[in-house]
This record gives sequence, structure tokens and C-alpha cells, in this order.
Amino acid sequence: MNDFLNEVWGGNPVRSYLIVAAVILFVWLFRSFISRYFAGLLFGIVHRIWKNVDKPAFTSLVIKPMGFFLLILVSVAALYKLNFPEELNETIYRYSIKEILHSLGTIILIVSFFELLLRLIDFIALILEKKANLTPDQSDNQLIVFFKDFFKVILVIIGTMLVLRFAFGLDVGGLLTGLSIVGAAIALALRESLENLIASFIIFFDKPFITGDLVKVNAIIGTVERIGLRSTRIRTDQKTYVTVPNKQMVDSVLDNLSLRTQRRGDLRLDIGLQTPPASIEQLLEGIRKIVGREEVEEYNVNLSEITSQAIVIVSDYYTAPIGIKEFFTIRQEINLAALKLMEELKIEVAGASTDVKLVSSR
Repeated sequence: MNDFLNEVWGGNPVRSYLIVAAVILFVWLFRSFISRYFAGLLFGIVHRIWKNVDKPAFTSLVIKPMGFFLLILVSVAALYKLNFPEELNETIYRYSIKEILHSLGTIILIVSFFELLLRLIDFIALILEKKANLTPDQSDNQLIVFFKDFFKVILVIIGTMLVLRFAFGLDVGGLLTGLSIVGAAIALALRESLENLIASFIIFFDKPFITGDLVKVNAIIGTVERIGLRSTRIRTDQKTYVTVPNKQMVDSVLDNLSLRTQRRGDLRLDIGLQTPPASIEQLLEGIRKIVGREEVEEYNVNLSEITSQAIVIVSDYYTAPIGIKEFFTIRQEINLAALKLMEELKIEVAGASTDVKLVSSR
């Protein structure tokens, strides 16, 4: 038996192959238990920082990528203990099979590690979102979503640089130096994206609006549902989903309707020129009583102008910043009450009656 285990196959004794296979098989079979153990250790560190951390939620997020990362790490480390068989080390496009397998293993190891880091960012964002939901200010929520995406982009860039350095042997410093030569061209090509990125920082720190606000920008009226690195998503009153570049949200005239202190309603009556002044005075007094209801905080009623076609009465009134449905109900009641008052006073709308005269010519 010992003679068989000591036999050399491909530059390695059989014993070494069996040990490596046993280690990899052991980690593969028990990866969930091992990763759960390490997840528990990592949870202890996180729990010291955030006391109200939900352990099942944390474990469900990190256990799968951690198990995959540990399996890859142990497999690569175990395989490195073996000598690569020289008879299999053929060259493909100037690269040997050994170099190709080495690069492939490095790529998988780096990707699995950064996938674990991305899951940790998701979990940290989940914790912060739960805390932010306890406060009425929605700006905390949108800031968390923004920086979660931002840090993910940074991690992807760092992971790509590590792959280029350790898997392909490229000089990252020299690569960055070379890229600086064409940096102006790249910046010009990505100018719009960079402007939108800078605008997103302006939105988050200047806070002209936050998630959940009703805004009007470029003839678009809707509720802000998400603020991203490049654009803002708005749900319009037509229930469509509009994507507006952040640069336009910053550069355009933006009306944050959620910050208004009152809602305004208008009433305009064009009455006939034949209406007696006494009836007009009664109409003005009646409209003042109609718009002077409890929900209305301020109002104005005036005889605005007299034209060749009509006598114009204009009223504007202001309510508290109530919901749109409630405001529409108040406006409808005011309009109906004004029509009933005109009917009681026998006042006709301008142009309501037309006299036609036939003139005969001789």
C-alpha cells in the first residue's frame, strides 16, 4: 500500500493527490458549516458596532458567498502544493496551460472575495435603512441607497485592478499612468456621465428634494421614487416612470410641490353686461361667504375688469397643503355653490343668451 501511495504520477506522489482531494472534498461537504462558523465570528465583530443586528438576516446574506470563497481559497491553496505535470504544460497562444490555470484560479478567487464584500455592503445598508425608517426624514434613506451604489462601484473598480495585476501580471501603476495620457479624451467622452455624478452629490448634500417629494421639472410632475448615481426616477401623475438625468434636475428650474405651505384654487366668473350693479354686489358678497369656509385660510374676491363682452369676477383662495383629492372636493363644492348663487340671483353667464334680430331692407 505504501508503495502505491509513494508512486509518482505527473511529478507528484499519489499520496499528495489523495491528500489534496480529501481536503477539497472535506471543505466542499462541510462548507455550509464552516462558512456558518466564520459568519458567526464576523457577526460578533458587526454586533459590537450595531447592537440591534439581526443574526439570521446577516447569516442568510453572507453564508453562501463566504462558503464559495472558502472553497475556492482552500482549493487554490491545496492545488499549489502540487507540482504541475510537465507533460501537460503545453503552450497556447504564447501562454502555457499552467499560466492559464493560474490566472483562472486567481480570477475566481478575487471575484469570490469581492462578491462577499458586496454582500457585506448590502447588509450594512440594510441595517442603516432600518434605522433611517425610524425617522420621518426621508433624506437618510436616499443617502444610504446612493452610497451603497457608490461603494459598490468603487469595489468593482478595485477588484478589476487586482485581476489585471495578479491574474494578468499587468503593471497597474503604469496602466494608470498611460491612461492619464488619454484622460482628457476619456473625460470628454464621459463628460455627461461625470456631470450627472457630480449633480447627484449636489442633490444629496444641497437637498432641493428627497425621495417621496412631489416635484415639477421640465413640464414633468410626479413623485420622486429613486435618486441614483446618474439619474432620478419620477412616477408621474399618469403613473408613468420617467428617468431624468441628475444634471437636468440640478440645472433646470425645479418646483418642489411638497414644500408648499398652501394650495391655491381659482374661481373666475364672466357674467353678462346687462347684470345690475346691485346684483353684482350681492354676488360678490355671496362668493366671499362661499370661499370663506373653514378649510380656506386666505381668499380674495374682486370685480376684476369690465370688457366689451363680460363683467369679470375673479377669486383666489388658499387651503392648507392637503391631499389632492381633498382639495379637488373643496374646489368642486365652491364651484357648485357659486353656480347655485348665480341661479338664485338670476345672473347669467356672459354669452348665455343671444338675441337675433332680422332687419328687412327695402
